[in-house]
Amino acid sequence: MFAFFKSISKTEALLWIISSASIFLSAVLSGSMDYLSVISSLIGVSSLIFIAKGHYYGQALMIIFAVLYGIISIGQKYYGEAFTYLGMTAPSSFFTMIVWIKHPYKNSDTVEILNIPKLRLMLILVLTLIISASAYFLLEVLGNAQPEISTVSVATSFCASALMFFRSPYYALAYAANDIILIILWVIASFSDYSCIPVAVCFIAFFLNDIYGFYSWNKMKTLQNSD
Repeated sequence: MFAFFKSISKTEALLWIISSASIFLSAVLSGSMDYLSVISSLIGVSSLIFIAKGHYYGQALMIIFAVLYGIISIGQKYYGEAFTYLGMTAPSSFFTMIVWIKHPYKNSDTVEILNIPKLRLMLILVLTLIISASAYFLLEVLGNAQPEISTVSVATSFCASALMFFRSPYYALAYAANDIILIILWVIASFSDYSCIPVAVCFIAFFLNDIYGFYSWNKMKTLQNSD
């Protein structure tokens, strides 16, 4: 892990500092300091720096973030988010961590990146549609706030988790799409509860980190293929 910290570039360090500072300042300026929201958000952006570099440590941090975020979501009646992160993202991150540990690139701490087969991609898309349809009806029954938006969040999150498990750079674009949905979701919640503002800012930071993650993974993929 110490080798990882030495490998962080100035761009990555700056991205983490800006993301973390934005989350903390938004909590202070909102006048409603929710420590759980702030702590979970800081853990989340930290995990994305590790993940962008293909290190399995990021998956361990993502498990912690998923649990905390799930608790926060229940408080806002975003049951779809709680279901997604507690029932899908957390266990998916655990199994992804194991896969990444077992498939390092040349015995390094960096995961070996793959080209996902078209048949596997089609299977992911079909499963995404099935899970999305099921999630919508379940959320309607539970009385989820903003069920339509939450359903799209479930869909993009599942797709992203699957692509990450199969070590595809496109996981980052799927998560970036998910971030946009979650920004909308938590901005809506912020109108009635200012403590949700840091969570909204968190996903703005997530979006920037996921875009960087896509760039980083494609760069690593090019280097791996050239060896």
